[in-house]
Order: sequence, then C-alpha cells, then structure tokens
Amino acid sequence: MKKLFLILMLFAPLSIFAQKFGHLNANEVMASMPEFIKARGELEATAKQYENDVKAMQDELQRKATAYEQGKSTMNATKQQETETELQNMYQKIQQTFSDNQQALQKAQQEKMAPITNKLVEAIKAVGKAGSYVYIMDVSMGIPYISDTLSKDVTAEVKAQLAKMK
Repeated sequence: MKKLFLILMLFAPLSIFAQKFGHLNANEVMASMPEFIKARGELEATAKQYENDVKAMQDELQRKATAYEQGKSTMNATKQQETETELQNMYQKIQQTFSDNQQALQKAQQEKMAPITNKLVEAIKAVGKAGSYVYIMDVSMGIPYISDTLSKDVTAEVKAQLAKMK
C-alpha cells in the first residue's frame, strides 16, 4: 500500500501540472483570410502600377538616348552637353522614382498588413486562452520539429475563431 501511495504521489504532480502546447501555420491561416487576399491584391496592383510607371520612364530614356546617339554627329558641343545632361537627369529621376515607389509600397504593405496581423494574433490568443494552452507556436517561422503527441495543431481552431471575429 505504501508503494502504491508513493507511486501516486510521484505521478500526481505530472498530471496536475500537465501543460498543453499548440502549434499552427500562421502563413496558411493568413492566406485564407479574406482581408489578406484583398490587401495582397491591392498591393500587387499598386506594385504593377509602379512598375509600369518606371518602365515608361525607362522606355522614354532609351528612346531619347537612341535619338541622341543617332544625331550626335550633327550636334554642336553645347547641344551634346545639354542632351547628355538631360539624359543624366532623366536617369537620376528614374532611380529616385524607383526608390520612392519601393518605400511607398513598403509603407502601404505595413499599413494594410498590421490590422490583419493583429486580428490573427488576437484569434491565436483567444484560442490559447479558451484551450488553456501554455504556448502556441508558429511552425511557419522555422521550428524544425514539433511533437504531434505533445503539441496540438490548432490551425483549424484559429480559422474558426477568425470566422467568429468578422
């Protein structure tokens, strides 16, 4: 009887303090969110517009550079210098526009994605609290191994929670 009592006392703390762990693929969950799909589409459209604007500027520069090369032999030194300066200024403007577009696109991405990310985090927290999880880890962040027996995949639960939050 003493042995049984000792064994129960040894294993009791393990069952009393059993901890629950969960994991999910946040990228998969986010990719299924309608607001993410909409934001991604808007960002892609903006990026395409920026790309088209820079391409048009590059085409114009190329056209003027070709015309300059063809007519260079008939130009006086002053006209050559003016045209070269104009071409250099166009090139610098293209570089600046590209840089500005990249910054604007990055800012737009941060502004559009922040509320989506926050909503996902809130859903994960709600699932964690409701399920009494100690941790919910994101496997899309490069965790090399997660035990399927000790950690539960809560991806579906987080998706369901997001559906409730609409």
